[in-house]
Amino acid sequence: MFWEDRTVADSDKPLLIKRYASRRLYNTETSDYVTLDDIAEFIRDGREVQIIDLKSGDDLTRQYLLQIIAEHESRGENVLPLGVLTDLVRSYHSQATSMVPDFLAASFEMLQKGQSQMMESMTKTNPLSSMPGMEAIRSQQEAFLKAMTGGMAPGGTTPPQSAEAEPADEGLDDIKKQLAELQDKLSKLGK
Repeated sequence: MFWEDRTVADSDKPLLIKRYASRRLYNTETSDYVTLDDIAEFIRDGREVQIIDLKSGDDLTRQYLLQIIAEHESRGENVLPLGVLTDLVRSYHSQATSMVPDFLAASFEMLQKGQSQMMESMTKTNPLSSMPGMEAIRSQQEAFLKAMTGGMAPGGTTPPQSAEAEPADEGLDDIKKQLAELQDKLSKLGK
């Protein structure tokens, strides 16, 4: 599955976060308290996390991951279209419930593979990579992909921010135009 195949940045085992009765979250590696934003950052950096209730021993990871997603969505960082959210709610009370997790995992895996293949096509093996201006186009395409995938790089990690990369919000029309020009050039090469 998509999530099982991801590499972990610092460790082979998940980062253990303990939730105290006061609902405070404690990072067992650094011996300090963390917030949901900190946990989201660990995940973006490629770490797997496990959140355990200290008193009961219950695994609360799913609950907190859903809470992180809900907070991002409520801040206007909409990744999940309204129709998808509606269908997810419906799937909890239908016969499709057993198929939904596998479908979502396969969809994310396909997205990551497609992104990896696109990134590979922009590397040195591409005959167009030696053309003047291709580095700028490649960096803009990376910014576009980052914007479209919420900052996830191939393999599920957040790439380091390049000093040259434009913020994802700016220049989207330029990126689309350059992507269309690149696709046009590639189609002419194939003929």
